[in-house]
Amino acid sequence: MHATQPAHFNLVTAAHASMIEHGFRPDFPEGTDTELAGILADSAPPAASVSFGPKLRDMRSLLWSSIDNDTSKDLDQIEWAERLADGRIRVLVGVADVDSRVHKGSLIDSHASLETTSVYTGVKVFPMLPPELSEGITSLNENEERAAVVIEFCVDGNGEASGGKIYRAIVRNRAQLAYNGVGAWLEGRGPAPAKVAADAALATQLKLQDEAAQRLVGSRFQHGALDLETVETHPIMEGREVVNLARLEKNRATSLIEEFMVAANGVMARTFEDAKIASIRRIVRIPKRWDRIVELAAGLGTTLPAEPDSKALNEFLLAQKKKDPDHFPDLSLGVIKLMGPGEYVLVKPGEQSPGHFGLAVEDYTHSTAPNRRFPDVVAQRILKALLTDQAQPYSEEQLNAIALRCTQMEDAARKVEREMQKRIAAVVLHPRIGQNFAAIVTGVNQYGTFVRALDPHVEGMLVRGSHGLDIGDRLQVKLINTDPQRGFIDFVAV
Repeated sequence: MHATQPAHFNLVTAAHASMIEHGFRPDFPEGTDTELAGILADSAPPAASVSFGPKLRDMRSLLWSSIDNDTSKDLDQIEWAERLADGRIRVLVGVADVDSRVHKGSLIDSHASLETTSVYTGVKVFPMLPPELSEGITSLNENEERAAVVIEFCVDGNGEASGGKIYRAIVRNRAQLAYNGVGAWLEGRGPAPAKVAADAALATQLKLQDEAAQRLVGSRFQHGALDLETVETHPIMEGREVVNLARLEKNRATSLIEEFMVAANGVMARTFEDAKIASIRRIVRIPKRWDRIVELAAGLGTTLPAEPDSKALNEFLLAQKKKDPDHFPDLSLGVIKLMGPGEYVLVKPGEQSPGHFGLAVEDYTHSTAPNRRFPDVVAQRILKALLTDQAQPYSEEQLNAIALRCTQMEDAARKVEREMQKRIAAVVLHPRIGQNFAAIVTGVNQYGTFVRALDPHVEGMLVRGSHGLDIGDRLQVKLINTDPQRGFIDFVAV
């Protein structure tokens, strides 16, 4: 049993300390304010009468919209679509042009190159870029004129994407929307969000985007993309206090954005490949522990091929999801761990990318979230040099170093976020010590037996009554203690 911590445990202070412990510099360096002031002073939007010329298109009249989390302020991506005469759907993905404000070699850029990613701890966001940029003039905020990189592709009836193009433009986000509301409406589970209900053209636009996304996801699953589902939660706040946890659910709106993101990143990767220039790719290698995945499937009555086969793996996952939905998130997590983490790698001209095993795509980079990820800013700079016939901004040696740093810091970010998820759960459950919960056994190893309460979805250790239990067993547990500092939650069987 672990010592009980006071209920007023300071989660923000703990998050800041965790950032430093894992190698981040959560506070912006001296001189940032001065540099930022210069950027903001030169941030006037383009006048409506400006002729943008062939290298910067005026696309403000399109009915662009964004879909993100309810609380997101750093908007990286907007979307628009139209149906073509031949039945294909033309999709445009507008990406915030962060490089137009954050210049290579500046103090803010140097800080971003070290952090490489924004970190979302649940109680505080530690942004890669100052909020005045990432939530302000480089965010695709509603009804604001912004510079963007537009990635275009067409989706046919079979879900195949073709006709990739990339260019720069001035855009205006006409509707900032959220996953939960749009997803429920698209699935027929809820009313249209207020902005959608008030604008028939916007409703039609979103339905068309959804149709394109459903075509794309169907095609990727045919090629072996993995349908994985892990349990993720986010804290519910009252003022500055965390009072509960809500489960994050996938829906048609999250799928829409994911499919457009995957397709757009594929266009960017192939553009670099066709131009024979070096770039950074995002990959998930063929699992080295495929044999263990095969064993896992065999234990559940399914025989997988001896050699890695993402399509066969996904068929097994879909069957298990239907058979045992409550335990499917734990199976998904096990497969994810055995696949190994994603990483960034340098791909030289003429080299074949290792590809992304989980997404079932060969050509994939990160380019659609430059407010949050440094590799995406690098991709913008590579692209702009290509579009303007300028010398490439990074050598292969520099790109390789950036890729290694980004992989290292992404791993560190996952550790920070995982620690904070446990601490938040411990704080939320502290007032409920002594209560009983329905639970499922999620792990049995040399350290002990671990269970997940089903409502709220939190994990803890079963410190008494674990004899004879195995993964997947259901039981009632009583919460007896929490330790927010260490993220410990202790249950006993009842």
